[in-house]
Amino acid sequence: MSAGRVLLGVVAGAAAGAIVGMIFAPAKGSATRKRIAQRGTDYAEEAKEKFSEYIDALAEEYDTVKEGAMDWAEKGKDKAVSVARSKHLK
Repeated sequence: MSAGRVLLGVVAGAAAGAIVGMIFAPAKGSATRKRIAQRGTDYAEEAKEKFSEYIDALAEEYDTVKEGAMDWAEKGKDKAVSVARSKHLK
């Protein structure tokens, strides 16, 4: 299971739990709706931050893998040139 799906599940579960808790809490309807709206905004902002952090980490990992692949390709190219030269000299 990917980290993104786990994060989404946790945020969705927390939001659903908060909404259900507020619906059954004894308060005026308008106050409850305001709290639901505020919590929804808070959870959305938190989810955006977590998603942004996840994307940043993913981008860093991509760059690391890309650099490794480029190094590997360069070494392979150098080896191929070396083998070609040694065969040409024989």
